[in-house]
Amino acid sequence: MSTMYYDKLYVGGDWNAPLGTEVIPVISPTTEEQIGSVPLGTERDIDAAVDAARTAFDAPDGWSRWEPSRRAEVLNRFADELEARGAETASRVSQQNGMPIVVAEMFEAGFPALLVRYYAGLMVEVPQEEIRPGMLGGASLVRRDPVGVVAAIVPWNVPQGITFLKVAPALAAGCTVVLKPAPETVLDAFLMAEAAVAAGLPAGVLNIVPAGREVGAYLVEHPGVDKVSFTGSTGAGRAIAETCGRLLRPVTLELGGKSAAIVLDDADLVSNIEKFFAATLLNNGQICWLGTRVLAPASRYAEVLDTITGLASSLVVGDPADRGTQIGPVVSQRQRERIEGYIAKGSSDGARLTTGGGRPASRDRGWFLEPTVFGDVDQNHTIAQEEIFGPVLSVISYTDEAQAVQIANNSDYGLGGSVWTEDPERGVAFARNVQTGTIGINGYMNDPTAPFGGIKSSGIGREFGPEGLAAFQQFKTVYLDAEVATKAGWV
Repeated sequence: MSTMYYDKLYVGGDWNAPLGTEVIPVISPTTEEQIGSVPLGTERDIDAAVDAARTAFDAPDGWSRWEPSRRAEVLNRFADELEARGAETASRVSQQNGMPIVVAEMFEAGFPALLVRYYAGLMVEVPQEEIRPGMLGGASLVRRDPVGVVAAIVPWNVPQGITFLKVAPALAAGCTVVLKPAPETVLDAFLMAEAAVAAGLPAGVLNIVPAGREVGAYLVEHPGVDKVSFTGSTGAGRAIAETCGRLLRPVTLELGGKSAAIVLDDADLVSNIEKFFAATLLNNGQICWLGTRVLAPASRYAEVLDTITGLASSLVVGDPADRGTQIGPVVSQRQRERIEGYIAKGSSDGARLTTGGGRPASRDRGWFLEPTVFGDVDQNHTIAQEEIFGPVLSVISYTDEAQAVQIANNSDYGLGGSVWTEDPERGVAFARNVQTGTIGINGYMNDPTAPFGGIKSSGIGREFGPEGLAAFQQFKTVYLDAEVATKAGWV
């Protein structure tokens, strides 16, 4: 493990002394001890980072003017360096947010490099320009240009995976980036900066300034920023949307969720229990698309509730560094107290606690919680409507498929979801009626080739796939009348 105490910021392609004096201490959620620190970025550090990104974008031989194949060469080297640091990245993330190491190896070790290579290749494959014959005798040249300097603001729950949902397509498109990682997970971002240096990423193309909300808000409204890409809470997303709306600044928002896992009456949960766990409780319940509302048919309600209760009560709670751990600690003391407040609310509203609900007796240190299941939950209970972001499931009964659709859609959110059935065609037919941006059949897993994002209070815009690349591009049209188009050989 290389140093986890940093005293400089990665800005303008080099390690520079911060323009403030405060630091961000990084506290382990497992031991409650400090494991590292980085400088706390200030508004002046944001100014320096945006200036560096602006210069790298606007220079005569700037990143935006490079041919896609030339950018791809650098990005593929970046992917190699990220991959070489994959094991350490996974370890750092696990130590910072409690993500079980097996999950961290899946989401944080190899996935960033995969995304960089995917978008580098996609940018080379997709033409930057196309000629469209006109309906009035002329023709048009339609061009895709990089949008400019991107402010990327990422959360703590899957820090590197989410970072590269933004950084990979933005850099491939020719944009430059100022990244603000969450204060809870900063050590992985500095390791990423080391990879950028080793890969020879040009100065100013990627800049990293860890900071709190106030400095993040300053970045969002900075006059040198052309586009904002944010993943986080719906409340913060609304504030960012208001700022970007006033500034007429493009914005992508991937926000909260309260997704439904709909168990149809022919489902075999026992045979799919590992996939069900991954779709509902993965990463200690700290993923926005998890199906934390479980809808079960009344005809099988007791059986389904018993199966889910058995799953939750059997999960191994422990040190996230242990490969046998399935549920680690939540990210912070404040987050644990927030979740405990929801558990108390669930009980006071009349839901029935079937397992969990407290702190594991075997852990006298760390911010651990038992996996928790509530039965007899009404669809309008607080625990069925608000995002808890912890290992808590609410099991809701429905009488028929029409009511199941109604309950699934009775949410301010629309990000993920899953349908569980032995009949794939039936599952797909049901999924078409659920108001959500993404949904899986007998499982849930994002694929880099297909768009991911939410509707309603779950956000605006899409990441992944060609749509994720297009989010960092803007269209320019050059019109030619019939005479000029003919001379140019376009018609």
